[in-house]
Amino acid sequence: MIVVTGATGNIGQPLVAALESAGEEVRAVSRRGAFPGDLTDASSLRPAFEGASAVFLLLPPDFRGAVEPVLEQAAGARVVLVSSQGVGTGRHPAFFEDAVRGSGLEWTVLRPGGFASNAFQWAESVRSSRTLAAPFGDVALPVIDPADIAAVAAAALVDSSHAGRTYELTGPVLVSPRDQAAAISGAVGEPVRFVPQTREEARSAMLGFMPPEVAEATLDILGSPTPAEQRVSPDVSQVLGRPPRPFADWAARNAVAFK
Repeated sequence: MIVVTGATGNIGQPLVAALESAGEEVRAVSRRGAFPGDLTDASSLRPAFEGASAVFLLLPPDFRGAVEPVLEQAAGARVVLVSSQGVGTGRHPAFFEDAVRGSGLEWTVLRPGGFASNAFQWAESVRSSRTLAAPFGDVALPVIDPADIAAVAAAALVDSSHAGRTYELTGPVLVSPRDQAAAISGAVGEPVRFVPQTREEARSAMLGFMPPEVAEATLDILGSPTPAEQRVSPDVSQVLGRPPRPFADWAARNAVAFK
């Protein structure tokens, strides 16, 4: 039996679907789901985690609880942790990874770069005015489709040969915000105008859903990425036996959100 935390999110939903399609027994954990649980209250996870062979662990950027009590509930299970590319490049703290590696459990760590689904932040402005505002319009990064993160996570949850591995997950090519505007334009079938945004304007928007230190680190990556952060990783292809999906595919599948 496999436990999926964050089961209603951009990774969790396709992950649950992939596991169930493969015939796996899944407990989808969310605050108001069939298996309710709150990561900040580890004891609430006990019923869902009981008897699990593997646990998918996704902690939100503003998570302020201790991860060790959560891992204690996963005793005997293999843990697949979603971390971030920024941990590998030193931009983000490593305490979640450190806790998982020091837990005594089998583990796999996934380090995705920027999510294609971050483009949902532009959905309202694209719908209302066919505009898309972002900083660093021509700085490109290999953003990844969350469905590909889910596919790699499914492989690691089902197959213990991925234990002890750290995978860096990126899309197939570098894509700038201006490129993303063009892809969304193609998906909705109408022109979408790119509007340059200052760093401070972007920071103010980010503070609505992430802590200040995470917002600053994210802006540093978006504006001044290192060669490692612009590197297209082979890990998705190696795990899945196919290349990762391009941003345009994600935009086409989610076009309704922008119409």
